[in-house]
Amino acid sequence: MALARWLCLILALLSGLAVSGSPRNPSRLLRKRSLPEGAVDGIEVYSTKVNCKVTSRFAHNVVTTRAVNHANTAKEVSFDVELPKTAFITNFTLTIDGVTYPGNVKEKEVAKKQYEKAVSQGKTAGLVKASGRKLEKFTVSVNVAAGSKVTFELTYEELLKRHKGKYEMYLKVQPKQLVKHFEITVDIFEPQGISALDAEASFITNDLLGSALTKSFSGKKGHVSFKPSLDQQRSCPTCTDSLLKGDFIITYDVNRESPANVQIVNGYFVHFFAPQGLPVVPKSVVFVIDVSGSMYGRKMEQTKDALLKILEDVKQDDYLNFILFSGDVTTWKDSLVPATPENIQEARKFVMDIRDRGMTNINDALLRGISMLNKAREEHTVPERSTSIIIMLTDGDANVGESRPEKIQENVRNAIGGKFPLYNLGFGNNLNYNFLENMALENHGLARRIYEDSDASLQLQGFYEEVANPLLTGVEAEYPQNAILDLTQNSYQHFYDGSEIVVAGRLADEDMNSFKAAVKGHGAINDLTFTEEVDMKEMEKALQEQDYIFGDYIERLWAYLTIEQLLEKRKNAWGEEKENLTAQALELSLKYHFVTPLTSMVVTKPEDNENQTAIANKPGEGPLDAEVIPSMAYLTSYQGPKTPYYYVDGDPHFIIQIPEKDDAICFNIDEDPGTVLRLIQDPVTGLTVNGQIIGEKRGSSDSQNRRTYFGKLGIASAQMDFRIEVTPENITLWNGDSLSTFSWLDTVMVTQDGLSVMINRKKSMVVSFGDGVAFVVVLHQVWKKEPAHHDFLGFYVVDSRGMSAQTHGLLGQFFHPFDFQVSDVHPGSDPTKPDATMVVKNHQLTVTRGSQKDYRKDISVGRNVACWFVHNNGQGLIDGIHRDYIVPSLF
Repeated sequence: MALARWLCLILALLSGLAVSGSPRNPSRLLRKRSLPEGAVDGIEVYSTKVNCKVTSRFAHNVVTTRAVNHANTAKEVSFDVELPKTAFITNFTLTIDGVTYPGNVKEKEVAKKQYEKAVSQGKTAGLVKASGRKLEKFTVSVNVAAGSKVTFELTYEELLKRHKGKYEMYLKVQPKQLVKHFEITVDIFEPQGISALDAEASFITNDLLGSALTKSFSGKKGHVSFKPSLDQQRSCPTCTDSLLKGDFIITYDVNRESPANVQIVNGYFVHFFAPQGLPVVPKSVVFVIDVSGSMYGRKMEQTKDALLKILEDVKQDDYLNFILFSGDVTTWKDSLVPATPENIQEARKFVMDIRDRGMTNINDALLRGISMLNKAREEHTVPERSTSIIIMLTDGDANVGESRPEKIQENVRNAIGGKFPLYNLGFGNNLNYNFLENMALENHGLARRIYEDSDASLQLQGFYEEVANPLLTGVEAEYPQNAILDLTQNSYQHFYDGSEIVVAGRLADEDMNSFKAAVKGHGAINDLTFTEEVDMKEMEKALQEQDYIFGDYIERLWAYLTIEQLLEKRKNAWGEEKENLTAQALELSLKYHFVTPLTSMVVTKPEDNENQTAIANKPGEGPLDAEVIPSMAYLTSYQGPKTPYYYVDGDPHFIIQIPEKDDAICFNIDEDPGTVLRLIQDPVTGLTVNGQIIGEKRGSSDSQNRRTYFGKLGIASAQMDFRIEVTPENITLWNGDSLSTFSWLDTVMVTQDGLSVMINRKKSMVVSFGDGVAFVVVLHQVWKKEPAHHDFLGFYVVDSRGMSAQTHGLLGQFFHPFDFQVSDVHPGSDPTKPDATMVVKNHQLTVTRGSQKDYRKDISVGRNVACWFVHNNGQGLIDGIHRDYIVPSLF
């Protein structure tokens, strides 16, 4: 699961921390200085700029602060920046009076020796330490001579991770003095296009914020700038202290017309995958709750409050149970129970009666929960298309029963057997967080620390919301063999609504013309395959936005993601495997200049005519909050069935092909826009197909000249309780009450017993029922500025063998054998179109030779099909009259 909040930057600039010193240039004492407004103890921070460039979720952040010492003595100036724990520092420079002192990233062991040597001389301190829930603080301080200027510049990078349907940049602003030039600038470039962008601040009124804030987005680009004047920074009109102390939050999301987006630059690719409109997969969830004595009081009450709130959100299709553990293990029910209103009410009473007691038996509690989920699956007491989740909350370490962490991990790993994820929530700080995280990671889950605070209940609820709505299970991305090198993780147990799967890799052949991949997964109703094909030349043109793309951003994104995943694997590796993972992660960290748990940044700075060494290490939480499970997605192409026999396309042009005669009959139906026509109805198989007519944008009152088309199709199977509604914008699938929605930008295969639906991006959709029924829907898109015509649909029956002899409808009646004879061919009113006499169904008709289009293989030009045209809405050819086929609704 992805950590949904992207903490782009938390800036806390502390400056003007004075230390005793003597002037380095005595002549400067003779000058009188009037201190600028806002200066603290002689130190003026005259510029603080935060520049964030976000390209395809990958953020490149530069924090620059400039200060001057107006005092008559040397002063110490400190530079503090709080940044996300998931970010990697990539550069730091310190510039004093025009001389720059850079930071260098080195292997941690090498840096450690350099650091220890400096420590022995009493001249250094570590630069980075943990700070709060999601942050770490970078700090460096330096003595600045009287009258001298200093510039600090810190650069860090991070992959933004989608959470609850958005990316969030959370900036904590705290300059601690008025700053003449204070500015936060965020430029976002998203090839998918930006769908929403907002910004707000907790420390300033909306009126003041509005004049200091600019935000805009259009197409692929978004921009936010926060530039308060000195007066806007004041805590009151006559004050010299700053009100800039609080949260500055930017949120945005991208267009999701297609479930996937692929970008390829300089031989590296990244693939983002976040399908929408899918029904939620039912889940079986077991809550394993620590009720030992250490949970007494506030923690227990907050846990109960959170569980009661979670019970309100459990869906009726879900199954659940509670397991409580202290020195022993108790369960609410002996087995999983459905989340009926009655059971939920009973569960609420059970939760309210929970009391703390005794010791902590983690091992037996987890094994009981795992056994319960396994048994429900084996005995088929839960739906076949459902998934299982186990969530454990504890505030301490195991101290009764099996208490060895490595043995508990082994027992849990063997019991789960890779079948479902384990999520571990560690309440507070008095526990072995590394143990909880390692156990969760090796069972395809994650660990989360719940902080002992007033919002602990909300933290618990928030975590459940992240995993409450699985849309896909068994997600796997597939690429052409031998086409990809150094691929990041490409298989995941779950895709959760509101998150995003991200996969990156390197192309084996940079000169390839196209790039294909597929993502497969199990949905609530059927199996899905999302496919995509990328034209490399078109991709190259689309990404010519050099003002926004910084360097080799996809390559750096790939390196970031690879390092992050190697470090996760390393936590549960041993011996040679761990050495290999460490070596790979270290090599990439050094190559791309990332400060990771394996590297350190060594900063050399001037102190009293000597160089002093300081070191920036990445602190642990444990480890990184790598809370995203990225993945990938791609689109494949589909070759449709051959030789259609019956279809309707264009102004509705019905065409009946008769292979035995190597000929065809065609007719039109002229009806008002909005009319729904019965195309196929089979009372035996339960299949029906109806179509709704649309007209031109500027309709003609003359029915003879009016052009109409099919704008909506409804395909239904009563036996399967399955419906498909197709429009030129979307394809909507119902399985009972469950709903899935796709757009024509998707290339997706949906399968379930006896049914297959294949959407071929912007072209066609193939629907197959078993082995003997197949339909093709063709999408016709007109130029958007076309004054008269709408986008419309064509419908083709390419296999009707499985339909019964009782099938009827404007097309269905022709599924049965029938014969016709044509004679007396003679010139008609149009010299190019001869007339003839046709005998069909005991009727003698005058017909005209013409042609209609078959668009199955070429939707832009089509293929001409010669046919005999039956006039007057097919009268004499169709059974009854055409108005007999009008029905009140699509289904």
